[in-house]
Amino acid sequence: MNDYVIRVLASPSDVSPKAWNALLAAQAEPSPFMRHEYLAALHESGSASPANGWTAQFVTLWRGKALQAACPVYIKDHSYGEYVFDWAWANAYEQHGLAYYPKAVVAVPFTPVPGTRLLARDAQSRTLLVQALVAWCKQEELSSLHLLFGADEDIAACTEAGLMLRNTVQFHWTNVAPTPAEGELSNPGQPGYTDFDAFLASLAHDKRKKIRQERRKVADAGVSFRWSRGKDISKADWDFFYRCYERTYREHGNPPYLARDFFQRMADTLPEAWLLFVAERDGKPMATSLIALSTQPDEPLVAYGRYWGALERVDCLHFEACYYQPLAWCIEHGARRFEGGAQGEHKMARALMPVKTTSAHWLAHPAFSDAVERFLEREGAGIENYMDHLGERSPFKAG
Repeated sequence: MNDYVIRVLASPSDVSPKAWNALLAAQAEPSPFMRHEYLAALHESGSASPANGWTAQFVTLWRGKALQAACPVYIKDHSYGEYVFDWAWANAYEQHGLAYYPKAVVAVPFTPVPGTRLLARDAQSRTLLVQALVAWCKQEELSSLHLLFGADEDIAACTEAGLMLRNTVQFHWTNVAPTPAEGELSNPGQPGYTDFDAFLASLAHDKRKKIRQERRKVADAGVSFRWSRGKDISKADWDFFYRCYERTYREHGNPPYLARDFFQRMADTLPEAWLLFVAERDGKPMATSLIALSTQPDEPLVAYGRYWGALERVDCLHFEACYYQPLAWCIEHGARRFEGGAQGEHKMARALMPVKTTSAHWLAHPAFSDAVERFLEREGAGIENYMDHLGERSPFKAG
């Protein structure tokens, strides 16, 4: 490692956006949430800031003037906004008179979307980056390091470095039409379902019937939808979206994680990553659903369910805004996948199927590290059983 230099930077503005995004584009699982613009907007809007418990550090690996590897790291004094829950670990530390916080998290704040976290030119650089992260955590006397929702390459590098692995379950929809029956013609030019009805036809009768009933309730309530993408999303629509988004959080007793300025920065610097559905009744907007889109031009289109909110209550409106409208759009535009976000078995009834996601963890305290490792072994066995159980409840037709 003699010809490599580690630099820990306090702001994304200290790294060239072009260099960062070029490194991201070379990864196996890039996502728009690791774009320089996205991370900078979190930082500069104050959404992820020291004031609310997210102190940003950007660990970079250089060889001469070339950026070889990089990742965002946040020093945390709480565990909110992560979606891989370690509250029990923190409580155990406290009960033994030890400090669990501050800790270090390699993640995208408030964004439980799997993808590359360790941007690296090659496997060696990725391994060196993980080693540098652990060394830095020891130097800063942090209790632990947590890499959340990593790609396979990230997890392999973490495993090599001795980190412990933890699995959680998400629900993703895949645009793959069923194999044609014998004697039927396939359409090799069609990436998936031809339309929403073809998708429904792939489902078991009870699931198909339920979706049609839910959609009919929304239509019968006089609700219609329109969508806009990228720069076509008007400022008025962004303002209305934020009004809905903020209200939904406050109805659940919490302030919203993301500031209005964050979304303004997205509209200004990364508009191509966003798709907005607006529900209207009697010509007036009454609900919204915001979807993120992959931005790599040479990669299959992927959609990510992110935020929603409503000013009026309509039965089944959430399902229509957050699942059926986005799925219909994905089918029409040839999107490969729709990721529904963290948790939620109810998503299986809408054909979002269980997928294991992985995080990696290092704890400085040897005894607690051993205890957590034993816990993860038990939890891992439970996750496997849970996945088997879910697999028996497929919403698709048998055979």
